[in-house]
Amino acid sequence: MLSMLKYAGLMLSLLVPLMATASESDIEKGRRIYIEGILPSGAILKGVRSGEDYSGKQAACVSCHRPSGMGSVEGDIEVPPITGNYLYRTGELLLTTMDPRSGKRFNQAHEPYTDATLALAISKGQHVSGRDMSELMPRYALKKDELRALIAYLKQLSSDYSPGATKESVKFATVITADTDPEKRRILLNTLTRSFKQKNSSTIVSNGVGSKRTGRRHMVTAAEMVLGTERNWQLQVWDLTGRPETWRAQLDAYYRKEPVFALVSGTTGSTWQPVHEFCEQAHVPCWLPSVALPVDVGDSFYSLYFQRGVKLEADVLAKYFTDDANKAPKRIVQIYHQDLLGNSASAALTDVLKETDIKIENRPLQQADSASLNKLLADLNAQDAVMLWLDAADLSLLDNVVPPKASVYLSGRLSGAEKAPLVPAWKQVANMIYPYELPDKRQVSLNYFHRWARFSQIEIEDEPLQAEVYFATEFLSETMTEMLDNIYRDYLIERGESMLSRSQTANAEIRDRTRQVLRWSTQTPRGAPAQAAKIETSEAGKEKNIVGTNYAAQPSKSTTIYPRMSLGVGQRFASKGAYIVRFEDANKEKLTPVSPWIIP
Repeated sequence: MLSMLKYAGLMLSLLVPLMATASESDIEKGRRIYIEGILPSGAILKGVRSGEDYSGKQAACVSCHRPSGMGSVEGDIEVPPITGNYLYRTGELLLTTMDPRSGKRFNQAHEPYTDATLALAISKGQHVSGRDMSELMPRYALKKDELRALIAYLKQLSSDYSPGATKESVKFATVITADTDPEKRRILLNTLTRSFKQKNSSTIVSNGVGSKRTGRRHMVTAAEMVLGTERNWQLQVWDLTGRPETWRAQLDAYYRKEPVFALVSGTTGSTWQPVHEFCEQAHVPCWLPSVALPVDVGDSFYSLYFQRGVKLEADVLAKYFTDDANKAPKRIVQIYHQDLLGNSASAALTDVLKETDIKIENRPLQQADSASLNKLLADLNAQDAVMLWLDAADLSLLDNVVPPKASVYLSGRLSGAEKAPLVPAWKQVANMIYPYELPDKRQVSLNYFHRWARFSQIEIEDEPLQAEVYFATEFLSETMTEMLDNIYRDYLIERGESMLSRSQTANAEIRDRTRQVLRWSTQTPRGAPAQAAKIETSEAGKEKNIVGTNYAAQPSKSTTIYPRMSLGVGQRFASKGAYIVRFEDANKEKLTPVSPWIIP
């Protein structure tokens, strides 16, 4: 023990004067060690874990402690926070929920580290208490300047609230581009602002007197109630005007004028690329926008999307054909506008089928009129398929066009889904790539959302869009609550990754039980036991609320229009599949699946 104390004293004497002069250069060198696994010399970082050698990115701290430094959970293994606040026990509310599955599993308190004891932890795996750390914690043989750089980086990591956040409030923005349909803009903003208003109505704002913190009017979690970490939300609308090449400059100007913590929801009529690039370069989370053409993420970190839009639909259709040769056509004719959306969709299907025997023929729609569509469809036969990458306005032009003998496929996202404006003759032949839960099944899934809409006096005009907007804000609220006082942008993304799958799995179980009750209660003969569920039907006659059952006490708060959503570390698309559906009745909107849920 004496020799260890002498060692610690020696380390302290070496490190304290060095850390007192830590520079921006030290912090950048420490960042490269932490994130990239690269030492200041340019050599790769090496560490030993459980007797095995690791190097480079595999040995980098970020692989376990995450970009925020707030740690992670893998099964029953908890990786604690290693930010300066948590290591040195600075700040007021040093508590984090370690596992979303349990509201009682928090980080363990410990005595404050010093530069010397932290050096021992990094190099020898020795906890500040003197005990040995888990073998899963690598041991690093770092030189004095390398330790200095890494410790300098850890001290400033997630040390202050991210821009746009204070103790009492968090600022968000939603981005709507110039080419967005005005009606879609109105619907999105109406849903979003009402959702923010509802959230803030449950928030108690501190009056600044004494030590009282902002909190909730009702308990969400015990930790949040005790700590009082709930905040008021402020929403800005960033309208982008002009051409897409000017949007990035406008985003930078909005941000310089008033930084926000994150972008939430939002939409575009064409490209989201400038917004995506802004978020990645400014390190601003982009939280679940409603877009038909998300950016291929690559190494992106800050952008989370519902799904891959038209590129997902292309992959689903290709898998539908290649999984069953009897369904595959000899030729696929793609009809689309020669804009970014149409070109991207047609290119995606062309690319995924390039190694197959299916011939792809692209026929751009040069002029949006019935005569042009009729000409493009004229020579198709029964061995062909036609993929219409067209929106509702284009599909309405088919009223006077005779359907071809070929199989017809539509984009569910572009066409308006079950509300696609098709005349009966086209409904009889149309197949649709449908990326949402089937309408009959999602009555239960969206029950909570529909009740909220009625209470908020919001008309359901575009269910997919409105359900996405509402889910984005509800899931954001749930995630921010779990973050407690750790309001850091990187941590928001990390919590979103870890919480979505567990949250949606729990809600799916409740939905499945609820559907079983619905089926059982509606099939129960007269005179059956009184515990049968009572079914309340809304005035519209479309929604059923379940009361008088055990499930009514804990109704599913799922608000997703998707049948299943999940995220993992590094994943950025929450929903990963789609159905192929047909209209069950040519005179109605009812859909019937012709395929299972397809994940390409």
